[in-house]
Amino acid sequence: MTQPSRTPRPRLPSFAPVPAKRRADGWTPVRQAEFIGMLAETGSVSAAAEFVGMARETAYRLRRKPGAEEFAHAWDIAMRLAGARRPGGPGVRPQMRYGLTEGAAKVTPPDLWQRIVDGRWRPIVRRGKYVGSVQKPDDSALLSYLAQIDRSFRRQRKELRAEQRSQSQKGDSV
Repeated sequence: MTQPSRTPRPRLPSFAPVPAKRRADGWTPVRQAEFIGMLAETGSVSAAAEFVGMARETAYRLRRKPGAEEFAHAWDIAMRLAGARRPGGPGVRPQMRYGLTEGAAKVTPPDLWQRIVDGRWRPIVRRGKYVGSVQKPDDSALLSYLAQIDRSFRRQRKELRAEQRSQSQKGDSV
């Protein structure tokens, strides 16, 4: 007898937090992750914002900021997860509800150093309840930064060697 195929459950993606000024009462990376987790549990922006001690309007403002593309994507997935658990199914597709389309253009990621410092955050939802958030280092950002340093070092070394060659050639001709 064949077993029925199981469709994988959608999971909240990890995301780079939106770069924001460091304030104790602001949208810290932890607050952003908790907001996404509660949004997946409740499906309510107001309830999720209240849970993290922020205003609903500031959540929408954060979503529109430059560098918030991954946060907005996690928001859309959270709304989709919350809609899937509601009676009657998801109804309107969340990405269409917020004016986003499936193949939205990828925008430049947040500042590289900010991604290295803040890492990536992934809210954890178990059985429809938000249970916490996990911070992971953003290894790809660190490797990109190291590659930039390496390229810069190689370029400087190449320029130095060219300068030394030109000076030695001038010294030979004098």
